[in-house]
Amino acid sequence: MASLNSDEWRAICDKFTNAQNLTDVESRNDPENDPFRSKYKARELLREIYCSLKSFEAGEGEEESGDQRPTEPPVDGQREDGFGQGFSGDSPAGLRAAKLGAVEYYLGVNHVDTEELSAGQEHLMNCMKLLERCRVSSENVSLFIHVRNQLGILWAGRDETETAQGFLETAESIYQRYMKEDGSPPTDMTEYFTTEEKLLTHQERTKRFELAYTHTMYYLAQVYKNLGETERAATYCHTTLQRQLQLNQFSPMEWALNAATLSQYYITKGRYMEGRHCLSAATVISGLAGEVPSEAAAQESETESERRETLRQKRAEIARCWIKYCLNLLQDAKKLLEDNIGELDTDRQEELKRARRREEEEEEKGRKSALLFGSEDTFDSIASMEEKVCCLFPLDFTEARAVFLVGQNYVTQAKEYFQMDGYVTDHIEILQDHSSLFRGLAFFEEDLERRCKMHKRRVDMLEPICNDLNAQYYLLIRRQLMFELAETFNEMMDLKLTLANRQADTQSLDNHTIKKFNSLCSASAKYFQMFLDSLCSPEGKFPEHLEEEVLRPALVARFRVARLHSRLICPLPSVQLDNLNKSLENYRYVAQYCEAHPEAAAAVETELELSKEMVGLLPLKINRLKARMAANN
Repeated sequence: MASLNSDEWRAICDKFTNAQNLTDVESRNDPENDPFRSKYKARELLREIYCSLKSFEAGEGEEESGDQRPTEPPVDGQREDGFGQGFSGDSPAGLRAAKLGAVEYYLGVNHVDTEELSAGQEHLMNCMKLLERCRVSSENVSLFIHVRNQLGILWAGRDETETAQGFLETAESIYQRYMKEDGSPPTDMTEYFTTEEKLLTHQERTKRFELAYTHTMYYLAQVYKNLGETERAATYCHTTLQRQLQLNQFSPMEWALNAATLSQYYITKGRYMEGRHCLSAATVISGLAGEVPSEAAAQESETESERRETLRQKRAEIARCWIKYCLNLLQDAKKLLEDNIGELDTDRQEELKRARRREEEEEEKGRKSALLFGSEDTFDSIASMEEKVCCLFPLDFTEARAVFLVGQNYVTQAKEYFQMDGYVTDHIEILQDHSSLFRGLAFFEEDLERRCKMHKRRVDMLEPICNDLNAQYYLLIRRQLMFELAETFNEMMDLKLTLANRQADTQSLDNHTIKKFNSLCSASAKYFQMFLDSLCSPEGKFPEHLEEEVLRPALVARFRVARLHSRLICPLPSVQLDNLNKSLENYRYVAQYCEAHPEAAAAVETELELSKEMVGLLPLKINRLKARMAANN
């Protein structure tokens, strides 16, 4: 082959440099009507380089004496035996194969970029076949990994996930074995076509090689996610994010959003320490993207306008992830602490407080060591961010309120971007989360009056939205809001009755208390009935068969309406009779529906049992009331 310093070789190196420049720089300015112009020019240069390499090869003879060509095995992306037989990577034959393979690799990527996938696959597989002749070494290991990464992407794009998995896992195992057995900074593929004075430093070689492996980790995270292996996907995603920070190769907002998204996986698994760490890192790293441009700056420059939109949107999305963190922490704490009637179990509370004092330090030290993000510049900022919110379950009102206030602060931030005008669904989801934060906090509040006021805040938040939404376009959201409002009024009614019973017997409730109780009771029944009416056909007929997604809510709503009508306090026997008949009608519906559809019983076991009981008892109560009315008449 031509000498590294010969004119022929310098001409090849210049062509390669031009091809890289056309691909990476010039292509950004290609016109819309000819979007691949620069890449087609780069392709021609790569073909010329390939022909030159082949002509050198023909002139010198294909094989060196003493080299023995191995039998060519099938190429399927899943072999890891490149460390065994074959040409040595630094032999003339090994270097020739690597250089030809690199050109095939770049031609493959070029064809994929221009949406010619079959041709791209063919070139990439040609690269694989050339490499099959060689043992893995510092001269070619980077190419071994890059080509498998590209084939992994190619097959994943065709939804051939398991084929992609094979290529990527082989790339991973090649990296791991190389680092274990050699570990020296390997030759970068661009150096095959670089004159001696322009070769990379060891530091730059290492950085590029580690970045290629980071890409392997990233693609494997996507593959495992698509295969439903969520825990494995999360592990690879976490590793990718760590490596991107270490290599300083990341876009701040993209990195931050990925970290925030990863936090949601940890939260669903109850791993709040990891979730908090991801979110804290996301907030700190997103700050590296700089300040949001002002409206005035955005109006003057399209670039600034796009930047303003991107920063505001992504930071609002990170804020929403923080809301979910706080909300889930409160909800999981509630599940841990509530008794069989949904109230705070004080014995359990004290038990958990004692256990936490013993365990929290050891647990935090042990679990944190394996998952820290950050560099010297950001580590302290991330740790400081973490200190602003706990990752342990709140066990009393003071701790719960601290979590609530952090969540509420992020609600304000998220609503600044996701406003009702333009982001209806997002805005309402944020309001629903805000409402749920109040509900989570209310569980810890011992003062029933204050608890009732928290639920009133929820009503004030959701009721105007529910009544203003267009039923045709936002039917599902309205149903959610109706059901939540009905349940909220129901909780307020129970609290008012508990408060009244503490002060006096039910018989001696004052008129104001009775009026308030009945008002809350009627409001709850109204919204449950609105929910049920939303299930009716345009002719107003209730469905004979309830779809799975509304089965439980519909039967629970019927059960609650029945209960609410029976609880209304009214001195007039005729109105009492009317309420009891409505109550019986709804209890009977639940019992009869489950009798006609036995599969529905499992969804409402408790409600069904009570409904059957009331269907037996209420007629007796109704008959006694009728008899009393007849006697009085």
